[in-house]
Amino acid sequence: MYQYDNYDQAMVDQRVAQYRDQTRRYLAGELTEEQFRPLRLMNGLYVQIHAPMLRVAVPYGLMSSKQVRKMADVSRRYDKGYVHFTTRTNFQLNWPALETVPDILAELASVQMHAIQSSGNCIRNTTSDQLAGVHAGEIEDPRPWCEIIRQWSTFHPEFAYLPRKFKIAVIGSDEDRAATKLHDIGLHLVTNHEGEVGFEVLVGGGLGRTPIVGQQIRPFLEKKDLLSYLEAILRVYNRLGRRDNKYKARIKITVREHGINHIRELVEAEWVQIREQLELDEKEIERVKSHFVEPDYDATAAEDESFAKTLVEDATFARWVKQNVVDHKVAGYKVAYISLKAPGVPPGDITADQLDLVAELADEFSLGEIRASHNQNLLLSDVKQGDLYALWLRLEAEGLATANINTLNDMICCPGLDFCGLANATSIPLAKEINERFDDLDYLYDLGDIKIKMSGCMNGCAHQSVGHIGILGVDKKGEEWYQFTLGGSSEADAAIGQRLGRAIPKDQVVDTVVTLIDVFKELRHEDELFLATVRRVGVDPFKERVYADN
Repeated sequence: MYQYDNYDQAMVDQRVAQYRDQTRRYLAGELTEEQFRPLRLMNGLYVQIHAPMLRVAVPYGLMSSKQVRKMADVSRRYDKGYVHFTTRTNFQLNWPALETVPDILAELASVQMHAIQSSGNCIRNTTSDQLAGVHAGEIEDPRPWCEIIRQWSTFHPEFAYLPRKFKIAVIGSDEDRAATKLHDIGLHLVTNHEGEVGFEVLVGGGLGRTPIVGQQIRPFLEKKDLLSYLEAILRVYNRLGRRDNKYKARIKITVREHGINHIRELVEAEWVQIREQLELDEKEIERVKSHFVEPDYDATAAEDESFAKTLVEDATFARWVKQNVVDHKVAGYKVAYISLKAPGVPPGDITADQLDLVAELADEFSLGEIRASHNQNLLLSDVKQGDLYALWLRLEAEGLATANINTLNDMICCPGLDFCGLANATSIPLAKEINERFDDLDYLYDLGDIKIKMSGCMNGCAHQSVGHIGILGVDKKGEEWYQFTLGGSSEADAAIGQRLGRAIPKDQVVDTVVTLIDVFKELRHEDELFLATVRRVGVDPFKERVYADN
């Protein structure tokens, strides 16, 4: 993984010192709340219902065991002993005291972590595929390109005050595990007719109040032109993006209002002016790639026969492997998901003790690295198949071996009214009720891949618009109601879900999910997945059953 050089470290340390002084001045009454607000937001600090919330960047979801141990330590000393992973692979502390945040940032800086640009109208944390570098079907590892974008975008003088926040995702395979089509810019590594690898560029995707699937702006971009083309897009957006209405300020609205063809013309014209100035040379590309060299894998790992034996001997272990373990590009190795969706636990939460365990297991079994996915889970990416049983036993003992990846209970859920000041409705308690209602894992496996995504407000932090089942909390005269959508997807077949009908009261939400599943079971063809059934039969059969008694 990328390691800071002296410049990187000095930049982060200087920001910590700067923010420490800004906090001191605010607490001393030298800065007003209005003056302090943009300063704290530029350092990832929000004010929520109960306490401040600090969001820390995890570039493209990659962490070292040292960083994870520091997260555990910080959460114990400055918070309530747990952290929350988000859909941008960041983590959040939900209870820090405002005056301690500079100390937290200093601690994080000591392990090459920061909260810079994790908030505000700037280029946010660049995300990627959690299987980057280890997936057999990959054209090329996208992580070096994420790092190049991170270095270009951090403190970029022109893009510190964009019309609205801006998000970029990069993938290297046909399978989209990073929701690239729902980003302001999505980058796909592709191969052209001449066999050259470059980027397909998408623009104008986004969720929230107006969910839109991104459109192709350029089918093939040479690698050397990556930064110049991104800069051209950002410059056009910075000029045209609306600042009169924050709900219409995202680039998705700019593209919709002007049309993709006109935006393409403007971007291409801008690009001509700056292309040569920002051309990436091979030396710089190789410098960054040198931080992502393939590990020295054990060539004998595939010869270990203990894995096949334990699969036969322990059915519970075999179930976990089937659900939470995926293939690795190197024979004898596997990728193991650590579900953060255990029953009774808010989705995405993990305790300090569990973080310490994950760090320990990463050192012992996975070359000292941990990854976060945009589905709010963790994974160890380089585990010898012969070590999986020992790994599973340790995870099982600490409540981290829930075998529910890609099941109905592997839902994405925002904090909702329990924490967020923007929320209209609760999310976490309903997620718990759904988990309790669907507590039979064998039943969930029979249902197959079902993605529930639930948000407590229109901002859509939990991506409800692209859930197979999307649930959105709304306020009706002080009461919590929920709108359902069906048939959405954030993957290669990205689509916005179709609204089921009128909003449903809070006490009927779980029963509604049960009804939707019952209809699916009746209508599905053999082994057909939920999304395929919805797309085949449409929303109407589900709608008729849900509203039959109303």
